[in-house]
Amino acid sequence: MNAIRPSTTGDPTLRTRDLAVGYRSRRQRRAVLERVNLTVEPGELVCLLGPNGIGKSTLIRTLARMQPALWGAVELGGTALDSLSTSDLARRLGVVLTERVAVESMRARQLIELGRYPHSGWLGGLTDRDHEVVSWAIDAVGANHLADRDVARMSDGERQRVMVARALAQEPVLLVLDEPTAFLDVPSRVELMGLLRRLSRGGSLAVIVSTHDLELALRTADVVWLLLPGGDVVTGAPEDVILSGGIATAFEGRHIRFHPEERSFRWLTGDRGTAAVRGDGLPAAMAKAVLEREGYGLVVEPVTAESLSLTVSEVGWHLSGEGADMSGDTFRSLAAHLRGLTQSNHDKEIES
Repeated sequence: MNAIRPSTTGDPTLRTRDLAVGYRSRRQRRAVLERVNLTVEPGELVCLLGPNGIGKSTLIRTLARMQPALWGAVELGGTALDSLSTSDLARRLGVVLTERVAVESMRARQLIELGRYPHSGWLGGLTDRDHEVVSWAIDAVGANHLADRDVARMSDGERQRVMVARALAQEPVLLVLDEPTAFLDVPSRVELMGLLRRLSRGGSLAVIVSTHDLELALRTADVVWLLLPGGDVVTGAPEDVILSGGIATAFEGRHIRFHPEERSFRWLTGDRGTAAVRGDGLPAAMAKAVLEREGYGLVVEPVTAESLSLTVSEVGWHLSGEGADMSGDTFRSLAAHLRGLTQSNHDKEIES
């Protein structure tokens, strides 16, 4: 069963028109983002990225009508967001927020059933159709084993999965999540992002997720919305956004650089000298990681007499150069020797 209703209007699931988001008081309005023009199509997984404090949550809350836009418009399926009744909005839009939900003495299935109230009304009983949709939502997020468990006794990852199921039970056309991985461990973060991607693959549900998991988002999203300092928004496939230079603009710091080929950040290295690695496969890759972490720039061959040469294999490593001639069988011992070389060179500089 696919309980998500397909769009019949031909309009994007979501569209913003010259939207401005921010805060208002009695005397003034303070815009965080202005002239925002974005679209989300059915079946797309959109990841919203940007540095802390740049306005991601403000934009998410405005798109979910949890706070009013300063000006401009948001359309959901071609209909102005502010013209929808509360119940109609709840039937079209599912929201999962960062905050841990305090739930006592409630089984997961009961919590998920709350997602049906936009259809049945708070006083209405659940029909066979409602129970069918709830069961579909539980199955869609892989939570059948959680259905009869007390929500208060679940891990953060399990509870977040249940909250996604509750939102799915509304049968929305758009699912909006604000930092859903904030309290999750690494496996749970990967599982949740994979779940959101699978849900969007049905072709009719669109998903917008705000996240700090930059590298995971770049590997998962169909579309990225990247908020830049100064208020600009870069949009496109992850590869388009990477090639635009926007990731580097938004996140690079004094000591880190974004490597587009790897879709990841790495420490700036080279202040300790250069090193060449001889070897293949995973041991060589791990050796390079140790060298970079300890401040060595990687080269194909030693470029100076002071350059290090590191040979690695499945059974151990051998380091030469810079006055070193040493071997070991763990990367912890390699790192310790490299730190020892650094300290030795530092002491020599002081003596001279």
